[in-house]
Amino acid sequence: MLDSLALLLEKTFLLAHLNFFSPASSKRERCAKRREDSTYFERGDLLEVPRTLLTHFGIYLGDNKVAHLMPDILPVLTSNKSQIQKAVTNKRLLLGVIYKYALVRVDTVEDFAYGSPVLLNTMDTTLRRQPLAAEEVARRAGKLIGHIPYSLLWNNCEHFVTYCRYGTAVSLQTEQFCESLKSVIRDQRSVLLTTFIGMLSMFFLGIAPSTALPTFIIPFILWMAG
Repeated sequence: MLDSLALLLEKTFLLAHLNFFSPASSKRERCAKRREDSTYFERGDLLEVPRTLLTHFGIYLGDNKVAHLMPDILPVLTSNKSQIQKAVTNKRLLLGVIYKYALVRVDTVEDFAYGSPVLLNTMDTTLRRQPLAAEEVARRAGKLIGHIPYSLLWNNCEHFVTYCRYGTAVSLQTEQFCESLKSVIRDQRSVLLTTFIGMLSMFFLGIAPSTALPTFIIPFILWMAG
């Protein structure tokens, strides 16, 4: 049951970070310095790109190469390295998120960006932390190349880059999601809504343990949590 709940939360987190649900991201992009040419990047820089479904992060290693943690289903399906090394499509990424399989891989800046503009070191200002020395950042990123445990909430690409650049793994997206979830739980209208949905389920599906218990237990938990 706990695994199912965690899976549901992770899928909700994914939806919560779709670009059209994140108006603040466009403002952040306008304020950030965009670079299209890798000659502007220095070894150890933190790169950020808004991909179709989420914001993606990586560490610049030099020579037009970026290390980044990327969910990918393809290594589970094949051992063909030439196929795996191709740029990860959104379909491969989403299936990797669901399967919870990811690699820290090295790609060109172009493949990493996947057609999006690259934002440079925006988290230095956001986190207000002093980055580690550039060589140490790159060393940490290189040391983690390969398969790595993955969780959309607790060990994602943002955790990877913040660990490499600042020494501590954090994810502002995860923190934002948890705060949003907390505000929903503490809103007493959630109690009324879940009660109403539960009553509808009993009306249409009949009174049974599978409908009656959630109707009373879920609103009660929300009431106590609020």
